[in-house]
Amino acid sequence: MAASVRTLALRALCESRRNINRVSGSRIKHSCCGAWFTLCRGYSDGSEGKSTHFGFETVPEEEKADRVYKVFESVAKKYDVMNDAMSLGIHRLWKDSLLHAMNPQPGLRLLDTAGGTGDISFRFLEYTRSMYEHQQRQKVRSSQTPSWRDIAEHYASNKSGLPQSRAVVCDINKEMLKVGKQRAEKAGIGTDLSWVVGDAEELPFDDNQFDLYTIAFGIRNVTHIEQALQEAQRVLKPGGRFLCLEFSKVSNPVLARLYDAYSFQMIPVLGEVIAGDWKSYQYLVESIRKFPDQETFKEMIEDAGFFCVQYFNLTGGIVAIHSGFKL
Repeated sequence: MAASVRTLALRALCESRRNINRVSGSRIKHSCCGAWFTLCRGYSDGSEGKSTHFGFETVPEEEKADRVYKVFESVAKKYDVMNDAMSLGIHRLWKDSLLHAMNPQPGLRLLDTAGGTGDISFRFLEYTRSMYEHQQRQKVRSSQTPSWRDIAEHYASNKSGLPQSRAVVCDINKEMLKVGKQRAEKAGIGTDLSWVVGDAEELPFDDNQFDLYTIAFGIRNVTHIEQALQEAQRVLKPGGRFLCLEFSKVSNPVLARLYDAYSFQMIPVLGEVIAGDWKSYQYLVESIRKFPDQETFKEMIEDAGFFCVQYFNLTGGIVAIHSGFKL
């Protein structure tokens, strides 16, 4: 019942906003979204003979996934070190911002797509645990000198402890998952976390399974972004939330020039020095420039059937968080 009320409230809040923002004719496919979703599930079937981008290079669609796989297979062992080096550690703040925007409550189930080495899932489990502890402290503070019977009843009702939050890290690259599992073992994170090999464009999960879907610095690497968005919409429960953390477009021209200079002149060099791989990091820099800007990506998310879609720029638009709900 609560889920139904929440769904109706979200729909009422969002519908008028979406209607205002729509451009006549450019979004017609959303009006027949049910049939369109079905067609999109088979999007890759007609990819033969089509081309797409791999960085600044044009390649056949059927080649991109394999080439992206090889990129991340090559960089997996140095992936986290390189993230710190390339962003000067700021990527940690961006991921923290994603969790604060998400604000997950204990007991939810997260699908961390293209989750690689597990950064988002680790934060999610830690955040929900901290949220539970905070809620328990608030209950204690609100109690006015409880009796021994009240205390005993409180502990009896909380024998099970923390509501079970679960995270599933899904990534197409086995080497990235391998590194993630090793990190989890070292950190003592085992329960409530699972690792699944899977493609963002064809997720190996049934419909309506997850409360939250995240994809951090991964969606620009898929061949068909629209199809990945459709899959996100499919596996989320009604009322579930989609969140994407991705590099985007810098609006300030001065910052944009500095950012481009650093990206093209320094990041491939760092890749060669730290990871012994210039080409992979050259691709990563180029792939950022080929990704849609904030408004265009927002429209793509809406076209996939999400409501209340909005975005937040971080660090002047170098990175953006996009959010939307499945109703």
